[in-house]
This record gives sequence, structure tokens and C-alpha cells, in this order.
Amino acid sequence: MALRLDDVDYFLAVAEYGQVRRAAAALGLSQPALTKGLQRLEKELGFPLFERGSRGMTLTPVAEQFRQRTKTLRASLADAIKEAADLHLGAMGTLRAGVSPLYAERLFVPAVLQLHQQRPAARVRLMINLNDALLAALRLGDLDLSINAIPKVLPDDLQALPLMSDDLCMVVREGHPLLSRRHLRLSDLVDAQWILPGAAVASRRGVEARLAEAGLPPPYVAIEVSNTTAPLSRLIAQSDLVALMSEASLAGPNGQGLAPLPFAEARLSRAIGVVTRKHHPLPPLAVRLIEILQKGKAQSSSRKTIASRTGA
Repeated sequence: MALRLDDVDYFLAVAEYGQVRRAAAALGLSQPALTKGLQRLEKELGFPLFERGSRGMTLTPVAEQFRQRTKTLRASLADAIKEAADLHLGAMGTLRAGVSPLYAERLFVPAVLQLHQQRPAARVRLMINLNDALLAALRLGDLDLSINAIPKVLPDDLQALPLMSDDLCMVVREGHPLLSRRHLRLSDLVDAQWILPGAAVASRRGVEARLAEAGLPPPYVAIEVSNTTAPLSRLIAQSDLVALMSEASLAGPNGQGLAPLPFAEARLSRAIGVVTRKHHPLPPLAVRLIEILQKGKAQSSSRKTIASRTGA
């Protein structure tokens, strides 16, 4: 027996509407084409499906049971087709993403909320860590993408898409003795005590490089942290420690009571973006997340342009 799927659909439509004319209109078919399909199906099955009368088409007792079973199977088949299409489009599956703690709330959360709305069957496995750990996991293939500060020199097997800028500032508490100096310079930090992340973290290396370029010794790290210093802002605000803080964090609640050191060398410029592996096709979910992030970037740039024009 070789039943045609479209003939089954014709049968279900006529059973629902009770008339060939209405069923044909609903399916966008001519009445002769639909009638021919019903005849093919009855021939294959070997029994009549409808009793034709002046008031329309009614199912035979055998056809009523056939309809119930067929409708269930047809719905299951439709679900199977949708599931296969969703898998192909990346609506299902798992996205393996990494993000720096500083940009989890600002970049990742809004983007993944949109992704979840568009692909509700998708799963996300998230790693929140500092740049060195994220990039190591990415290069090992444990992540599809990472959202973090883009290193000045990227490894040859990685590529980056910038989304925003967020400079690092050397910061101290308001009223810190360094702020009272008339001509504050990098050399004035020689005796300072710092709170910094570990030696492998890019921001720490940036401070060390900045001091080395000025012929100064490396920073004296009184407190070494395994993560960003932003959650320890109270410690910075109640001590004479020097720390690094992103411009975005400094403008938020974590920056209360803190001030950036007011000279050019105390600022480390950096771009924030999405880092992926070269020559490795991204899964559809990762592609879609990047598209959402880029759209968010464009909308943010547009708002800034409008605000600058209106003086807001």
C-alpha cells in the first residue's frame, strides 16, 4: 500500500469541513483535484470513506476510526518535521558560550533572552570567567564563542568581532593622597599597593606593561583576586589600594566613592566583543546570538547618535 501524504491531508480536510468545496477552498485546491485525491485514497484503502448526501459528506463508521488514528499520526509527523527543521536551523541543540563577569548582565543577558524567545527549545551552557580561562576553553573547542575584552594580540587561531569599547581605569578612593598631587604621573605609583587579578590575566599584564614602558618596577600586589575587582569596590573605597576598574563599572553602583587617576597613562584602552575560532563553522545558535549582539550594537550606536544631536 502506497498512500500519498497529500491525499491523507485532503481526507482530513473534507472530514473537518464536511464539504469538498469548503475543504478545497481551505487548502487552496480545485474541487476536481481534491476529489481525485479522495478517490485515490479510497482505492488504496479498499473501502469508502464518505457517505455523500444532499447536506454534504459524512464519514462512514470505519472512516471515523481511520480519521482519529490518522489525525494523531499526522500531527506526530508534523511535529517530527518541525523538530528536524528546528535542529537544522539551530532552534534546538546546545550553545556553549563564555562571558566575562563584567559583560554577563550588560551584553549576554539581553541577547540570550531574545535567543530564548526565538528558539525556546535551545539549551545554553554558560561559562563565566576571566579572559585567560575563556580564551583557553575556546581554543580547546569547549566553547563556541566568548564575549570578553579582545586581546591586543589575538592568537592566530582566533578571530574577533568588536561590539563596544570599555577602557580600564586605574582607580582609587575619593580623597586618596595621590589625587592631591598637582602633576600626578605614573612614577608616583611606585610605592602604591594594588589589588589586581592573577598574573595570567590580560588586565594585570596591561598594568605591568604600562609600568615597564615607563622604566618602573612591576606593581606591588597586596591583594590578588581570581576575578574582577568590581565586587570589592568597598575595599578599595576604604583603603589606599590602587585598582583597575572598567569605565562601565566605574559609572555604575560599584564606582561609588571611587575616582579614576587623572592622567593619560592611567587608562588602558580596549575593545569588547565576540571571539570565535578561525576556520571552524559556527553552529546556527551561535550565529543567531552573534546576529542579536550586532543588532543590539547598532541600536545602541543609533541611540547615542540621536542623543548627541539633541543634546540629551
